[in-house]
Amino acid sequence: MNAYRGRFAPTPSGPLHFGSLVAALASFLDARHARGHWALRIEDIDPPRCPPGAADTILRQLEAFGLHWDGRVRYQQDRGQAYAEALKRLEARGLAYPCSCSRKQWREHPVYPGWCRDGLEEPGKPVAWRLRSDLGPRPIRWQDRLFGLQTLDPAALGDVVLKRKDDLWAYQLAVVVDDADQGITEVVRGADLLDNTPWQRQLQHALGLPEPRYLHLPLILGDDGQKLSKQNLAPPLPATEPEARPLLHRALVALDQAPPAELASAPATEQLAWAIAHWDPTRLRAELERPLRDTAV
Repeated sequence: MNAYRGRFAPTPSGPLHFGSLVAALASFLDARHARGHWALRIEDIDPPRCPPGAADTILRQLEAFGLHWDGRVRYQQDRGQAYAEALKRLEARGLAYPCSCSRKQWREHPVYPGWCRDGLEEPGKPVAWRLRSDLGPRPIRWQDRLFGLQTLDPAALGDVVLKRKDDLWAYQLAVVVDDADQGITEVVRGADLLDNTPWQRQLQHALGLPEPRYLHLPLILGDDGQKLSKQNLAPPLPATEPEARPLLHRALVALDQAPPAELASAPATEQLAWAIAHWDPTRLRAELERPLRDTAV
């Protein structure tokens, strides 16, 4: 079995859009070019943000673009016990602590100042659980496959939340636990998560988990200069293969893969066969943002 294991892990807060497609496609191509495993994980740990049916819509959209995953889809809602065990290990090592502070209380500070590290400021109030970013290895250094050597001090980013006051699990802990459990070796995702990596590296170190390699992709910006997102009402991707063809070609252009123009009307399977054979992440331009107009065919 090939040692490469990648994944695409969308939040089902709505349908996928063009920015999501670029991230999914890059992750898929990186795995398939390496003859590796490509997993699909639905990060549905925040039910209030995840409308009914959104996860199924995402699956249909991926299938329309020919992005077929390996194995069963994983849903984070089913993983609470694993996250609880990881939090207990962190607490036992003095690396996680309960915090009663509200964002309103520390709004004058650039990041949470760690007031509850040595005990609750307001006992009896609901608590979140935070990671002590001042302990463990720092600064964190890693080699991003696109942006090169990265050096960030997690303490400058603050003590990130691991479990929320409403008893929901937070992204940072869940993604680290699940990447390790699924044996993920390569993470391909948007550059908006670049500064999340130090917290995740700290958690991997604290829990004795493997550290995957990272490839952060330029963010796709809309005509208004904002990142394409569901919050900004980015148009949803189609869920039929004929409609997907021109957008798939456009996504390959956005990834600097220079697909032949005649592929734009070809079936998704034909476009993907070409893209897998020619995938070259070194062609990506190392820029944090990419205007959507630059991807026009």
